[in-house]
Amino acid sequence: MDPVRTCIGCRSRAPRSSLLRVVTQESRVVADASAVLPGRGAWLHPTLACYRLAVRRRAFGRALRIGGEVDSSDVENRLNG
Repeated sequence: MDPVRTCIGCRSRAPRSSLLRVVTQESRVVADASAVLPGRGAWLHPTLACYRLAVRRRAFGRALRIGGEVDSSDVENRLNG
């Protein structure tokens, strides 16, 4: 059975395999597709809608426990293709 995680954008629960893990590296939020990067991670549906909800709700900073402005452009670029 696949572990269940909560999307920081839409707040719905989903299997870990259907979500994208994000972590901070040098004060930037980056996508961790293989889910092996060190550090605190947060989970997000790999859709622009959930990404935009997370940005609007300022969920990246809260979930990853980082203060100040959060640069999540790497994640947005990955989701755009």
